[in-house]
Amino acid sequence: MTVTASARRKARHYAMQALYQWQMAGSNLNAIEAEFHADNDMSKTDVAYFRELLHGVAKNLDEIEGAYSEFLDRNVEELDPVSRALLRMSTYEMKNRVDVPYKVVINEAVALAKKFGPTDAFKFINGILDKVAVKERSVEVKADKG
Repeated sequence: MTVTASARRKARHYAMQALYQWQMAGSNLNAIEAEFHADNDMSKTDVAYFRELLHGVAKNLDEIEGAYSEFLDRNVEELDPVSRALLRMSTYEMKNRVDVPYKVVINEAVALAKKFGPTDAFKFINGILDKVAVKERSVEVKADKG
């Protein structure tokens, strides 16, 4: 199957929700993943990407939080759960999926923040991820800015 942008978008959508659930309930990742497969039509979802995001964030949590927490104006624990899930997932992508342009990572996170996050969370997410991009993808950002 050729991976489409919409299949990736759905993978991020479900991964953000699964990470939210993991943060809130502390459930087993495999159980959460199985639940998402049972409760959602995953036929148009990049399932491998969903799995990678969910397990990759959990496996590399300290490194991921270290990469964005320096740009926060508060402790990571004080973030609302949606913003925290989005920052974790997007920072994972910035660090580990250089095949995905940083602008795509930011735009997808902003869109999910607008849909699921508290009022104006998308502005906060955008600002933090811009800084993460400069740190993690400096060559790509410089090339982009000309």
